[in-house]
Amino acid sequence: MLIDEVLNNKEIKSKVKTELLSTALLENDITINQIMDYSKEAKISIMGTCMEVLEAATSEKPGIATPKLLEFAENNLSVQAPRIKWESAKVIGNIAHLFPEQLEIPVKHLLENTSHEGTVVRWSAAYALTKIVSLPKYSNSKLVGQLKEIAATEDKQSIKTIYEKAFVSIQTIEER
Repeated sequence: MLIDEVLNNKEIKSKVKTELLSTALLENDITINQIMDYSKEAKISIMGTCMEVLEAATSEKPGIATPKLLEFAENNLSVQAPRIKWESAKVIGNIAHLFPEQLEIPVKHLLENTSHEGTVVRWSAAYALTKIVSLPKYSNSKLVGQLKEIAATEDKQSIKTIYEKAFVSIQTIEER
């Protein structure tokens, strides 16, 4: 199996593994379900690489996503490993526009991750939440106010900037 061969090859660097498998996914040599199934039985580091593969592929081609992938990423927002949290959040940010009616639970978990001690986890949660709040269903919701409160208390300027860009974008849409 290609996934096993790539992920367990110690001679291939991690980033190259991600590139090889995301390309294989985009070229239909492997499937999203195969990556998810492999990830479920893997150790944390391999699971992180699997999520990174899914993020890279959905970043390039969001349309490959399935509701099952959304659910998988949603479930991984609550794991302890920060890398899995942040890659899962980025997957959700990449595909949120495809599933606007199925984002209530992911939003809840993403909001929890906005107070995580890890900067990258908070950054990724901000990325996903701002993608969600830019959707028509959420642009006039209470989520906007929640994100403004979170942005006001965020220490890192890079994360605040993500929120601020989203607020400007929402305001521009409302003015049209």
